[in-house]
Amino acid sequence: DRKGLVFLAAVLSSLAAIASFIPYIAVYFMIRSIIGVFPNLDQLDMGMVMNYGWLALAGIVANILLYFLAIFSSHMAAFGTLYELKVLFADHITKIPLGYHLTIGSGRLRKIMDENIESVEGFIAHQFPDFVASITAPIVMVIILLAVDWRFGLASLVGIILAFVAEFIGFGSGEMKENMGKYQKALEEMNNASVEYVRGMSVVKAFNQTASSFKKLKEAITGYTEWVLKFSLGWQNCMPFTTIINNVYLILVPVGILIGSRSDDFAGFAMTFIFYLLFVPAISGVLNKIMYISESFMQIDGNVARMDEILNIPEMPETSHPKKPVGDDVAFHDVSFSYTGDVSEKALENVSFSAKQGQITAIVGPVVGHSGGGKSTIANLISRFWDVSSGSITIGGVDVRDMAEDDLMRHVSFVFQDIFLFKQSILDNIRMGRKGATDEEVIDAAKKC
Repeated sequence: DRKGLVFLAAVLSSLAAIASFIPYIAVYFMIRSIIGVFPNLDQLDMGMVMNYGWLALAGIVANILLYFLAIFSSHMAAFGTLYELKVLFADHITKIPLGYHLTIGSGRLRKIMDENIESVEGFIAHQFPDFVASITAPIVMVIILLAVDWRFGLASLVGIILAFVAEFIGFGSGEMKENMGKYQKALEEMNNASVEYVRGMSVVKAFNQTASSFKKLKEAITGYTEWVLKFSLGWQNCMPFTTIINNVYLILVPVGILIGSRSDDFAGFAMTFIFYLLFVPAISGVLNKIMYISESFMQIDGNVARMDEILNIPEMPETSHPKKPVGDDVAFHDVSFSYTGDVSEKALENVSFSAKQGQITAIVGPVVGHSGGGKSTIANLISRFWDVSSGSITIGGVDVRDMAEDDLMRHVSFVFQDIFLFKQSILDNIRMGRKGATDEEVIDAAKKC
């Protein structure tokens, strides 16, 4: 049960965070025992000092062991989640309208399926235990800080609050989240353009062209460069400021000097001040961990949002009672279609025609070579790459939406504008349309094309 493993990881990570403070407390009591008898060190209770030493070692071992078990549990949960997400995503993209594969691009889908989904696994496996520890640790810290001396505790608490405010302003601002989203989108577009460029490398080289001549890739790289600079430079002010604020010494030391100058019991003050000076590095470590976890949260939030965009695409509806066409006549009946769903942006409007079986029917645009006239859209709708917005398309008198997917694909052959060949022979690529075709049938089909 992955939920149980995640809960176990949270509990173990919390205990590890608590155990991490034990060495600081143990070392403090060791120093206190030594200073308490100084300079008469022969009066030092070495047995007690050794016990504090063993306690410090036990705290270190407990912290390492508990954190290891937390990471082990979170990894077990993460691997199962990664498997389920990849299967879910792969299954979903096989059921969405095929037209989305043309508009989204294989590079972007690959990036989401590989990097975005794996970032979720990385978050559950690594960042989640740290996130739980970053919640538990400040609570334990505040209790310890206020319990020893409320004045120093209050000063440290003010520093912690200021650090949280600085991190929220720097890492939680709307501008940073927006930049992160645009940066990730630009990265996906560059990946998509890069995949297309690599696929067409042979053509580019054959015509002695360079990467800069591939307009789509060049624009994608330029867009990515713009947003990665904005995103990176956005840290130049908040990162140093946050790092400085995370150093609680900036508040603790002045407060210590003020309290010490007015204290009648300097020895007692010194012991308490030493404890806080020893404890402050633990505070800074926790605050820095929270800072990096905040960055991870922004990244994972953007990655999940990109995944949701794909997962929220409605699946192509399949009829539960498929019908068999009689013949192969294709007919459009008052068909209208919009890629965006906006009725004011129709690619086709009230299109009606019939293409008889055994005859050649040509769809010609308004101008020779004109793009955007709706010719490709008509072909895509016949194959149900998209479903019509209104009207109907029939093959052999049956609406394509009432045909089983396999049956529809057997009745429709499609030659794409953008050619893609599998890394096989031309014979095998042509045979992809009908697995059982003989060599003679494949050659005959090639000649007819």
